[in-house]
Amino acid sequence: MAIRHYWPTAAAAVGFRLVLVLFGGDLHLASRPEVSTPLTSLRRLAEGYWLKQASMSPYSGSMYHGSPLLLSVLGPLTNSRPDGHHAHVYCSLIFVAVDFLAAMLIRATGQKLQTARNRSLKSLDLTKALSNTVNISAGDVASLIYLWNPWAIVTCVGSCTSPIENLMVVIMIYGACSRLAPLAAFGYAMATHLSLYPAILIVPVILLLGYGPDAPPPKVFLLKGSSASKSDVPDNDKTIRLRGVQQFSWKPVLHFIFWLFIWTCYVLLLSSVVLNKVGGFHDMFEKTYGFILTVKDLSPNIGVLWYFFAEVFDFFRSFFLIVFNMNIIFMVLPLAIRLKHRPCFLAFVYTAIVAILKSYPSAGDSALYLGLLGLFANELAEMQFTFFLFFGYIGVSLLSPVMHNLWIWRGTGNANFYFATGLAYTCLQTVLIVESVSSMIKHDRKLRLLVTS
Repeated sequence: MAIRHYWPTAAAAVGFRLVLVLFGGDLHLASRPEVSTPLTSLRRLAEGYWLKQASMSPYSGSMYHGSPLLLSVLGPLTNSRPDGHHAHVYCSLIFVAVDFLAAMLIRATGQKLQTARNRSLKSLDLTKALSNTVNISAGDVASLIYLWNPWAIVTCVGSCTSPIENLMVVIMIYGACSRLAPLAAFGYAMATHLSLYPAILIVPVILLLGYGPDAPPPKVFLLKGSSASKSDVPDNDKTIRLRGVQQFSWKPVLHFIFWLFIWTCYVLLLSSVVLNKVGGFHDMFEKTYGFILTVKDLSPNIGVLWYFFAEVFDFFRSFFLIVFNMNIIFMVLPLAIRLKHRPCFLAFVYTAIVAILKSYPSAGDSALYLGLLGLFANELAEMQFTFFLFFGYIGVSLLSPVMHNLWIWRGTGNANFYFATGLAYTCLQTVLIVESVSSMIKHDRKLRLLVTS
């Protein structure tokens, strides 16, 4: 069931962004630690571009830690303009277009998943049994959630490069759902180049390319096939039901690996051209990936690692760096085994885990995984604690700038005030992941009971 007035609602979200960019004045969002991080700050990008123009390495000092490709694309737009507009306005206009494109790709991904869902239910003869349940256009819901998410709006207006990183992740997921190996490889190469953490999404991408979009567990189709074989069902219908069990196809995966190698070489070549005579790959990897893994910048953000590494003894710092970085990797295999039949949902879970455990999280990370969560509005319709989570997110969003102001500007608080909001935010995200995975497992169990009944 499609959402009525979808396009006017989407256009209103884009118009609201344009109003904030062009007529909102300086909202000082670029200085907010919830919005901008050392990796995504446009101010730091402008500093790196100035260093490059002065024939120095953009990674000199400790200001810029982003991709050299962004210097060439966004750097010229950060120069002062004679027309009176703030230099970053032009970058924000690009981010508005990037956000809209990401929302449209999320919508297209939702349509792919909806088609696969309807096909699976039809092959299981569950269309009538689930006719009274929620059946809305998940793609429309997800794209509108992304467009109207306050965190996505402030990220778009707040002079940071998070919208570009989110777009590359969405391109990768859409390309994998559509089994377009070159597009998926491009999104994966760029997302990993801009931020190291999307590298773990290689697992759901391979599963999407090999098995196709999300479907009920293979055991459900086997149960349906076995029940059909015992009844007087025509052989053609039995064959159709057994075909619901997707066989892994290596051809698109090998195609993806080939194109990933091509795009990676191309990205490295462009990076070497940009850094020609002003730096090299050693500086780039040390100041980007090395900066991410070693958590050298302890400025406050909405995560918890900055506070932890500010308090830990230097003797134990290397040990805990290994622990926190490996913590993400340890979750990859168990979740992949349990959710291998739902690779797109697995990509959402990985994205949400990264938003919790990454060294420099921002509101843009939450905007991305909340948009992806909307893709599963039908399956997660019975998820628990939604009321608590909704108002918990609102409470954290309101308290975080207040606590930061009390600590930094008024001097009536301390770092524990702001860290408490970050800790609460981390707990809310953890509850969201646990409940969404639990709800998806219950949904699959419900399908199994309907098949056997």
